[in-house]
Amino acid sequence: MSFDAKIPDGPLDEKWNHHKFNIKLVNPANKRKYDVIVVGTGLAGASAAASLAELGYNVKSFCFQDSPRRAHSIAAQGGINAAKNYQNDGDSVYRLFYDTIKGGDYRSREANVYRLAEVSANIIDQCVAQGVPFAREYGGLLANRSFGGAQVSRTFYARGQTGQQLLLGAYSALSRQIAAGKVQMFTRTEMLDLVTVDGQARGIITRNLITGEVESHSGHAVILASGGYGNVFFLSTNAMGSNVTAAWRAHRKGAFFANPCFTQIHPTCIPVSGDHQSKLTLMSESLRNDGRVWVPKKANKGLTASEAINVSEEDRDYYLERRYPAFGNLVPRDVASRNAKYVCDEGRGVGPSGLAVFLDFADAIKRDGKETISSKYGNLFDMYKQITGDNPYEVPMMIYPAVHYTMGGLWVDYNLMTNVPGLYALGECNFSDHGANRLGASALMQGLADGYFVIPYTIGDYLAKIPYDKVSTDHEEFKKAEAQIRSNIDKLLHSKGSRTVDDFHRALGKIMWDKCGMSRTAEGLKEAKKEIQVLRKEYWDDVNVVGVNEELNMTLEKALRVGDFFELAELMVDDALNRNESCGGHFREEYQTEEGEAKRDDKNFTYGACWEYSGPDTDEKLHKEDLIFENVKLTQRSYK
Repeated sequence: MSFDAKIPDGPLDEKWNHHKFNIKLVNPANKRKYDVIVVGTGLAGASAAASLAELGYNVKSFCFQDSPRRAHSIAAQGGINAAKNYQNDGDSVYRLFYDTIKGGDYRSREANVYRLAEVSANIIDQCVAQGVPFAREYGGLLANRSFGGAQVSRTFYARGQTGQQLLLGAYSALSRQIAAGKVQMFTRTEMLDLVTVDGQARGIITRNLITGEVESHSGHAVILASGGYGNVFFLSTNAMGSNVTAAWRAHRKGAFFANPCFTQIHPTCIPVSGDHQSKLTLMSESLRNDGRVWVPKKANKGLTASEAINVSEEDRDYYLERRYPAFGNLVPRDVASRNAKYVCDEGRGVGPSGLAVFLDFADAIKRDGKETISSKYGNLFDMYKQITGDNPYEVPMMIYPAVHYTMGGLWVDYNLMTNVPGLYALGECNFSDHGANRLGASALMQGLADGYFVIPYTIGDYLAKIPYDKVSTDHEEFKKAEAQIRSNIDKLLHSKGSRTVDDFHRALGKIMWDKCGMSRTAEGLKEAKKEIQVLRKEYWDDVNVVGVNEELNMTLEKALRVGDFFELAELMVDDALNRNESCGGHFREEYQTEEGEAKRDDKNFTYGACWEYSGPDTDEKLHKEDLIFENVKLTQRSYK
């Protein structure tokens, strides 16, 4: 199958402007005749809904939280990238583009990434106008700090609360449109299916999480901004409600799922402390600006943070600074994560489990003073102390890698439309910008770029070509989809097995982490597939779902989502097994350099792996979108 990604012709730096001029427009009077459905109210969803309503479209916005403000975007801490070059340190749109392409290990689409870098500066202006309280220098100019994978300071931040502050800005814009009557807001409502009519996306099926009512919603176009699927691993830094259901149900209706095995492992998380945990806590990557990562040179399992301050300098191994002198502690996330695993595998990890390394601020506090460090990271230090009991001002933090972000997602073209006409995917829900590894501070950038500056242009190109008439929710496709959802719910509610949903989810997560996580092997992946298939059968035969549908039933919510995670997990394993190379966060142990770095195979795997759903219990069909690099040279990544 040949892919039409609709990438404009012409020089890279002119593609977006030319495209905006050449795509079809909807005149202002006609925009009010179109209804657009937006699923998700994080940065991508809230900004898209607000922007489209501001333009005049009628928008229906859906989230499963009780408020759009509770979207998982609030958890992003460290910052948002933009090529403003305020520091006069050599930054530019092209450098941001290049760093992002290189950071993704040359597995992303050039045109999309360049556009992302190009509109990044507009995002900052937009958010400042909304009142987002970015940190400022003494003279009043916006401050910047550096982040992993870059040698310039381009990250704008609001202490360690950047995601929350940006979401409040988008939420204020969304609230204005709700008050104006242009956005109809549906909270505590979860999308459970996509409805297509004659091959086009025409609406969604939802379940009211309070009443259990299954409802149909019709629209001229559907936008999915429902986030990533990291919770397939059970333990991740994602909010516990984060799931794959909206994207997966769209996949089952024909939308290709691209690069599902590309998972980002974040190096700076509070380590697992026991089986009681239901999620993990992220410590912002911004901490690696001033914190130094180290382990003892000799094995010392059980070494505590309070004991670490007595370890002499000559007995410490600042392994990132040693191995990567040019970038030091600011290497990209996949590199930092793998190296933490290496030293722990050598027996030099610290803490009770031996699966942790130190992140030490003693030198920074001595150099800059406690007050300066507190102004940058105070809320993060407080959060760490509340969770662990250790004071990072006095002793090192203990950190270890954890699942954080997923670079795979629904395949989209340059307009952010999937291969299903009328269905769009924004933010972490799509695959387009980060390749095999996302650079820090780029998730917020992509979400707001997609919502504020891309979809308001590109959706018009589709809507201008279709009639004003909506498909009625009485259409047989809506009725058929509703019936299927009710059947699935009934099946789960009548399942009175012996194991809880969380028990199955935890078991699935362990398989995925052990065999499709930070490192993978062909043998392990083959074992994982068999184990997932066995566990999935047990799930549908032996899960215990209590309660009824016609009330708030969180067990039922989880059961529906975990059912989708089982199918996704099998596809992730297939995708990882198919890709016989290492790149970014996808590390196959069989494919590594002598120095232990990821070894790509550009001859055979310079493509986006796009999977087509073929039916239940059937292997999916692989399509390949060839990635053409005309502006960067494919080289072995080096951060030394």
